[in-house]
Amino acid sequence: MAQVKVFHDRIGNTLTVWFGSPEDEFEVEETGDEVVLMKDAQGKVIGFEKLNFMPASSEPVRVAFETFAV
Repeated sequence: MAQVKVFHDRIGNTLTVWFGSPEDEFEVEETGDEVVLMKDAQGKVIGFEKLNFMPASSEPVRVAFETFAV
């Protein structure tokens, strides 16, 4: 079963999402939209980080996922 890990850093104002293992991070790429892509050694995106992420309320960030077959 695949896992998705989500981390919200309230002090640093970032939201980090991992689809793969953080230990496999090999390089990062800035997209220019305050998003950083984390990639493994083969160049596959295994996560992303949204910079300057500030939710509208002080409530915990709620995350919902939806999958579909391709």
